[in-house]
Amino acid sequence: QVQLVESGGGLVQAGGSLRLSCAASGRTSSNYAMGWFRQAPGKEREFVAAITWNAGVTVYGDSVKGRFTISRDNAKNTVYLQMAQTKFGDTAVYYCAADRWSPLSNIGLLKRANEYDYWGQGTQVTVSS
Repeated sequence: QVQLVESGGGLVQAGGSLRLSCAASGRTSSNYAMGWFRQAPGKEREFVAAITWNAGVTVYGDSVKGRFTISRDNAKNTVYLQMAQTKFGDTAVYYCAADRWSPLSNIGLLKRANEYDYWGQGTQVTVSS
């Protein structure tokens, strides 16, 4: 089992920056990929970004590409999502997820929510004017 705890959510002004953290504990290993998803009220869960734990390969959703950056700190078992140039449409609950990942797999699979095995409880991000 892997436990994921997100933090860092809150209120941010449009155009501002915010950093989310996801601390992983339990049976973690380098054979994982970590992803961020978000869900706004009345909308489906949307892929934001993902990173492979070992090689650090990243993939982003089209709506955040060029504005958000995903990174990881292996020593701290923590994944970050640095949000910049925030927009009203970024308002959502942000979820961290972990996937038992094979380096031979297609990186595009990480865009699918059903690929992931473990989920955090989510953290609210609200972008205001």
